[in-house]
Amino acid sequence: MHVSNKPIKVGLLGLGTVGTGVVRIVDMHQEDLSGQVGSPIVIEKISVKDRDKARSIPIDPSRLTDDPWEVIHDPEIDVIVEVMGGVEQTRTYILEALARGKHIVTANKDLMALYGTEILAKAQEMKCDVFYEASVAGGIPIIRTLIEGFSSDRITKIMGIVNGTTNYMLTKMSKEGVSYEDVLTEAQQLGYAESDPTSDVEGLDAARKMTILGTLGFRTNVELADVSVKGISGVSQADIAYARNLGYVIKLLGIADREDDAISISVQPTMVKASHPIASVNGVFNAVYVHGEAVGETMFYGAGAGEMPTATSVVADLVSVIKNLRLGVNGLKHIAPHKPKRLKNDAEISFKNFILLHVDDKAGVLARITQIFTEYEVSLASVVQQPNELNPNAEIVIVTHKASKESIDKVLRRFNELEVVRRVVSVYRVEG
Repeated sequence: MHVSNKPIKVGLLGLGTVGTGVVRIVDMHQEDLSGQVGSPIVIEKISVKDRDKARSIPIDPSRLTDDPWEVIHDPEIDVIVEVMGGVEQTRTYILEALARGKHIVTANKDLMALYGTEILAKAQEMKCDVFYEASVAGGIPIIRTLIEGFSSDRITKIMGIVNGTTNYMLTKMSKEGVSYEDVLTEAQQLGYAESDPTSDVEGLDAARKMTILGTLGFRTNVELADVSVKGISGVSQADIAYARNLGYVIKLLGIADREDDAISISVQPTMVKASHPIASVNGVFNAVYVHGEAVGETMFYGAGAGEMPTATSVVADLVSVIKNLRLGVNGLKHIAPHKPKRLKNDAEISFKNFILLHVDDKAGVLARITQIFTEYEVSLASVVQQPNELNPNAEIVIVTHKASKESIDKVLRRFNELEVVRRVVSVYRVEG
């Protein structure tokens, strides 16, 4: 255990947006941080790709190295902060750092979604801390909340907007009528979306975050393959207009729920009742709604990305590691996923649905459609036949009551075979 005021030495892997924020906070708030942990915090070495690159903050060049191993192998360094991204090589660095008894703070959701179980097992073996608050929802302390705040409760549902890029895009599409293509270009120009936006717009980024939240919330080992994923590239202005007319807003939601120890986790564009708090979360903001058996409904809202919000989460984790270090209790806080995993099958997953059909404009069509719902025991909340001057076919808008995914899939297959149904235009889960 450290003597009272010996400096705690930190190695930093990566000096991009978040890494810069971490250095900024540690330098600016040194007095506050030292007061909290009882000793100075020194960022001893920083691994960067290019040592000569211009930086937005003054950095002593002697602290920089272009060799991550130099940081990991330094016997003086107590804690490694990983904000470099990447998965396979980064996993090697982290496992080696743990093998050398160093504690880890990471903002890397991809790493934790894919290799979290292995990394946490190694940490437990070495009695080291691994904290990763910044990997989900930027500045919102959701991971700490799930581990500590809900430790005495049983979580039944986690529902969240956990990707700021797609939330920004859907907000612009809803509020300003911008097309998907135009808003994607704009998000790329603003730096919210990558030049290859697949990870965001196809829901993969959100799926990785839901893997982490599901594992923590349900104390079971959720893997990325367990999450069913659908992105926002198919969301049209027509869908947004229909949603608005029915009192809904379309959001890309991650939804994890549990009933009788069976779980389901999905990411998909969802119609959310406009009165639900999550419907009013706009722009690049994130929100996570957690339902516990005892506490009921809670919601956590804040900046989901950006230099300072994310760096704040990283430094909060760093403070936790150092406090544990001073108490000699590192590695004791880790909660291993201990519950057996049982995924719901399609017959057990149920929710309300919005379905838009283009059908032949003639008598008896509506009766045939409602008959198919009756056949598969799907009850309907509303059926509206709309004239559309631009469409020679009739448009039928259906909202179902809660129905199993299995039944809805069977209904949709029948519609695809039915000659009077020209096209199943869109299908959305409905929440709230």
